Amino acid sequence: MNSRPLPLNPEEASTWRALARVMPYLSRTLDDDLMAREDMSMTRYIVLMLLSEAPSGSLRMKDLAHAATLSPSRMTRVVQGLVGDGYVVRSQVAGDARVTAATLTPAGLKRLEQAWPSHVAGVREHVLDRIAPGDLPVLLRILEGILGDAPDTPPQVEVS
Repeated sequence: MNSRPLPLNPEEASTWRALARVMPYLSRTLDDDLMAREDMSMTRYIVLMLLSEAPSGSLRMKDLAHAATLSPSRMTRVVQGLVGDGYVVRSQVAGDARVTAATLTPAGLKRLEQAWPSHVAGVREHVLDRIAPGDLPVLLRILEGILGDAPDTPPQVEVS
């Protein structure tokens, strides 16, 4: 049986529209801010951050793309640029030569550490400073509810 969803009431519609506007706004604003301060895109920052958080400093390209919410082809282009800058190396995953992993280099970690203060300043300026401290736990609970079962971190791999 095909049931139709209930229409959104005015408060629900306003909430949804605000959320739909804030997602691209924050993405664009934080990217522009990091580019102006560090000459680094938010996408490149996120890739370096994800690799730095992996215990081995390595992730399969497929898992890295998923964690960064990028298509595999887009992730390939981003990683190629990071390889060209000496921030990442690519290698085969141990036990499966068909699978490629990206690994953070010491230069990549240094670049991430250099950009981190600018990133944090942008997050504070454009997000956290606009939220009352008492509202942060409520917002976190809401966001975690929206994310539901989304994985927090990608699986780890061994590279050869």
